[in-house]
Amino acid sequence: MNFNSLFRRKDISNGGHVGEIQDHGLKRILGVKDLTLFGVAAIIGAGIFSTIGRAAFHGGPAVSLLFVFVAIACVFTALCYAQFASMISTSGSAYTYTYATLGEIFAWAIGWALILEYSVSNMVIAISWSGYFTTMLEGFGIHFPHYLSIGYLNAYESYQKVMADLPDLPTNVLQSAEIYRNAPEIFGYKILINLPAGGIIILLTSLVFVGIKESKAVNNLLVYLKVGIILFVILAGFFFVKPANWSPFAPNGVGGVLGGVAAVFFSFVGFDSVSTTAEECKNPQRDMPRAMLYCLAICTVLYIAITLVLTGMVSYKELGVDDPLAYVFQLVNMDFIAGVISVSAVIAITSAILVFQIGQPRIWMTMSRDGLLWPKFGKIHKKFKTPAFATIIAGILVSVPSFFLDMQFVVDLTSVGTFFAFILVCSGVLYLDYKGYSKKAKFKVPYVNGKYIVSILFLIAFALFIFKLDYKALLEEKPLLIVFWIAWVGLSVAAYRFKFSLLPTLGILTNLYLMTELGWSNWLMFLMWLAIGLTIYFLYGYKKSKLATIIKK
Repeated sequence: MNFNSLFRRKDISNGGHVGEIQDHGLKRILGVKDLTLFGVAAIIGAGIFSTIGRAAFHGGPAVSLLFVFVAIACVFTALCYAQFASMISTSGSAYTYTYATLGEIFAWAIGWALILEYSVSNMVIAISWSGYFTTMLEGFGIHFPHYLSIGYLNAYESYQKVMADLPDLPTNVLQSAEIYRNAPEIFGYKILINLPAGGIIILLTSLVFVGIKESKAVNNLLVYLKVGIILFVILAGFFFVKPANWSPFAPNGVGGVLGGVAAVFFSFVGFDSVSTTAEECKNPQRDMPRAMLYCLAICTVLYIAITLVLTGMVSYKELGVDDPLAYVFQLVNMDFIAGVISVSAVIAITSAILVFQIGQPRIWMTMSRDGLLWPKFGKIHKKFKTPAFATIIAGILVSVPSFFLDMQFVVDLTSVGTFFAFILVCSGVLYLDYKGYSKKAKFKVPYVNGKYIVSILFLIAFALFIFKLDYKALLEEKPLLIVFWIAWVGLSVAAYRFKFSLLPTLGILTNLYLMTELGWSNWLMFLMWLAIGLTIYFLYGYKKSKLATIIKK
């Protein structure tokens, strides 16, 4: 095996295609409005209706500042995505962008990580959707059996906590433990399965299979409804805000706020889903950069507003639930609004699931066309003009775990791979600058010479770290910070030598820092997933790569 062949790259001048540019049969019907709404659908569904409650539970009202910090980190990354989108017109998101800059082995790693990100994201949203669905049914007097609307892992862990007699257990944990205790048994095994979560994945996978036009129409309608609901909740909740609930603002300190970084960052990952639909966009090089930045700006404002309202209405201690919006209005005896939220959320969260189910098969489709996955994944349905086989497999991969898993488990699983993808996209822009390709981009990351600024920022940050914090205890708790500081030193040297652009460099640093906030279990699961992916690559993708065939010719 030739080591250099691991870093073979796509030709950017060819639009990110391998070989001659072809029409693969997908329908180009998406405009900037449609793309923006796809981004809003993915971002809002993942956060406001699910993980935002758990983040506030750990960090208190100060989590609103964490949303600002994470949004800034995402802006650096989104600008890099936007530049790539203006240069490369194929589907594949970060996979394609990395293939054109850092090489095939990194592209495979990112593609494999994105499979994990998109799958896990939809599992989380589907589990949250299930909570709102059963709440909605209760509002209509319909009792859905609890043991058929909860994952086995969630109920079992709650039961173990109760049996261990742990103090101050939240209400939702006690309820889950009771469901486990009373669940029927077959051959000594408890029957516990989340039917609504898995069922909604199957239903929407069917819609995605039928076509992008139908998916677009449904998504646009649901996003308009979703944004309207959030604005309604913000206005209605404002009248129940008690400023006393904002004190203490950061009850668990900086550590408590940053402890929610996985959940908060997860809320923003949807903006990269826009780039998976490049081949179904009318004018991808113009519209995709705009859509990414538009959706990120809209969602950041909504996140901050809803976080302040939620933590102002009730104590942050009450927010460790999967359906925080409906829950807080129940606590203030506004069951009517809680009912409206539950009914609307069931409809609105659907759009987030839909977008991720659209994005995942298109990444597989692109990898298959490049020869890195089996040809079947790249086949386009003759009638529906969608990647049919990839769509079906994506539905199976997401729906089956959704029947059984706990939401917090899958939230933590997705974040490392996402950070990794974002870091490589930012690094790819630095490569484009170095090679002079950025001059050809229709949208370019604003250039600020980081030759001296990166080093100055390092000295300031490191001084604060050493003199203002208990760095020894912090390093013992988060040893991965050592990797972060070493990487910053390396980037400082590289920025001085090559006059690196500041914004992509800050994107790398902020995403790398956020990675250090994640636990060892996150890293271990991601490394295991990556090891499986690399095994597949060397057994199949490396040998079958179409780019390798072209280079040999």
